[in-house]
Amino acid sequence: MMQSLPIPAHYDRTTVDRVWRVPYQQRAIAAEQWAKQHQIQPASMDAVRVCLLAIDVQNTFCIPDFELFVGGKSGRGAVEDSDRLCQFIYRNLGVITEIAPTLDTHTAMQIFHPIFWINEAGEHPTPTATMITLDDVESGVWKVNPAIAYSLKRGNYDALHHHALHYTRQLTQAGKYPLTVWAYHSMLGGIGQALVSAFEEAAFFHCMARSSQTRFEIKGNNPLTENYSVLSPEVLSSVDGQLIAEKNSRLIQTLFEFDAVIIAGQAKSHCVAWTIDDLLTEIKMHDPSLAQRVYLLDDCTSPVVVPGVIDFSDQAEATYQRFAEAGMHLVKSTDPIQNWLKH
Repeated sequence: MMQSLPIPAHYDRTTVDRVWRVPYQQRAIAAEQWAKQHQIQPASMDAVRVCLLAIDVQNTFCIPDFELFVGGKSGRGAVEDSDRLCQFIYRNLGVITEIAPTLDTHTAMQIFHPIFWINEAGEHPTPTATMITLDDVESGVWKVNPAIAYSLKRGNYDALHHHALHYTRQLTQAGKYPLTVWAYHSMLGGIGQALVSAFEEAAFFHCMARSSQTRFEIKGNNPLTENYSVLSPEVLSSVDGQLIAEKNSRLIQTLFEFDAVIIAGQAKSHCVAWTIDDLLTEIKMHDPSLAQRVYLLDDCTSPVVVPGVIDFSDQAEATYQRFAEAGMHLVKSTDPIQNWLKH
């Protein structure tokens, strides 16, 4: 298996926390030259097929001052994670067969955004600090904003109200986090939805050097359910049992076909954890031994921490320990990837 490669000269770690345009044509030419210089074969020739599943490495989560920047314990968590992830990609360019970035993608009127809800005074909930429970909906502490019924249900407010009750009840019964009201983020067509520039550049460079199309995965655009995991929304059915969303069965099957799946991204306590949990559920139903093919880049992900408000660090660590006990591997981006895959 190919040894670790040097970091290309174009990579500048000081720009990871900024938004900029990737010079595609220049990078395409450089990537093909890099492949020749280092004798990097096309991904189609890989004897061991490795997928890097990069969860929500987007501006909205990874750039300071953007909507839901994941600061982690250090306050710079997602920036530091993105730097390590980019370097990991460049060093292991000849080993990673395919990169699959997920893109959290939303519009304004979604169940977890402030406009969806109002209280008796007609006020919207405070983002991030508000969690809406079944009791809140039943008692009227928070109710669906009647003004959005026109856009979401052709004016059928009762249908939205009953969905809200059903939705929060489903979360409660499944033992999931209460519905969290988040700041408007990852807005479709907006700059926050875009991949972090440095990561986008690394993924594009990989695509060109390995002749391997980046596999983009959109998630989160259903207005009636949260979608932390790229593999499955939080709630799949409506109050009358009709399907409102589906599992991403195509991606699940694709991941099963790789010899190794490496997972990184944001946030460790939410979208990353939910995705891994859903993958583990599918693995247990299919073949529990497949858990040994999953590698979690523990230094390329951070939990949601809002000082003085919420801190999901302990939950994230406990969840990752559960994944390790199920057979998945907790690894560092600086560890030689060849050592992971020997077994």
